[in-house]
Amino acid sequence: MRLDVYITKLHPEISRSMAKRLIENGNVRVLGNVIKKVHHSVQNNEQVEVKVPEPQKTEIMPQNIPVEIIYEDKDIIVINKSSGIAVHPGAGNRDGTLVNALLYRCRDLSGIGGELRPGIVHRLDKGTSGIMVVAKNDAAHISLSNQFKSRTVEKKYYALVYGKVPKEAGEIKEAIGRHPSERKKMSVKTKHGRAAETYYKVSKRFGNELTLVDIKLGSGRTHQIRVHFSYIGHPLVGDEVYGGKAVKRLKNSNLRDVIKQISRPFLHSYYLSFSHPSAGKKVEFESALPLDLQGALNELSRFESA
Repeated sequence: MRLDVYITKLHPEISRSMAKRLIENGNVRVLGNVIKKVHHSVQNNEQVEVKVPEPQKTEIMPQNIPVEIIYEDKDIIVINKSSGIAVHPGAGNRDGTLVNALLYRCRDLSGIGGELRPGIVHRLDKGTSGIMVVAKNDAAHISLSNQFKSRTVEKKYYALVYGKVPKEAGEIKEAIGRHPSERKKMSVKTKHGRAAETYYKVSKRFGNELTLVDIKLGSGRTHQIRVHFSYIGHPLVGDEVYGGKAVKRLKNSNLRDVIKQISRPFLHSYYLSFSHPSAGKKVEFESALPLDLQGALNELSRFESA
C-alpha cells in the first residue's frame, strides 16, 4: 500500500494532503529511515513511525468581519456563510476570509486544519452561500472529519440551472478530478478523478429555459455541483467558470433581464445535518435563500410552469 494511503488508513483524522506534507517534510520513518516519497510501498512487518508536529501558532490576523452565527457551543460553530467571502486564506485571498472573521470571535479554533485552515472541516466555494460547520477543538474536528469522510453528513443545496432538466429526479455519478489543461478548474474528463455522486429533484421550472433543482450530495468534491450540472448540459446560472454566464442562450428577453441581475453562481447550501461531536445526537440546521437569490426567484415566478 502507498505510504500516504497507509497513514490515512491508520489515522483517519489525517487527510491525504496532510499525510503528503508529513512525508515530504521528513516526519515519517519506515524501519527507522526517513522516507520522503509518498509513493513508497509499505510492506508487511515494516514499522511505520509518524510524527505529527504541534500545530503552528497561526499568523492569520483576526478581523472584525460580519458573520452570521446560527448556533454555537463549546465544540462547534454553525454559520450562514454569505456569498463573496472565501473560507480560508489562499492565493488571492490573504485576508478578509471566514477564518479571519472566526478567529476574531473564537481564538481557540481546532489546530488540526493547519496554520491557514484552523477549525475548517469542509468548505463552500467563495461565491456559494449557506450553512457550514466549524470545529472549535481537536476532538470535534476529528469527529466531524470522520463523518464527512464516511459520508454520514447530509448536505442539501438549491441551484438554478439553464435549460429544462429532462427528468423530475435523477443522479449524476461521474468521477471528478483536476482539469487536464486548465489547472484552476475541475472536470469529469480526467484520468485520476475521485468518485462523486450528486442526487437531484426538480423544484420549479421556468418554461423550457430555467430549472430550480434541489440537490443532495453523496460526496464532497471540489466544485462538484457546478461540474456535474455543466457536464449534463445544464450549467448553473451565474457560474462564469463552468459555462453558466451564457445569458444569451435565453430566448425570453424578460428572463434575460432577471438573470443579468445575478452576479454569482446561483447555489445555496440550505440544509446540513450531522452527529454532534460530543452529544452524539443528530443535529439539523437550515438556511433560507439569501435576498439576492430569493429576489430573483420572486421575479421569475411569473414564468413558472407546471
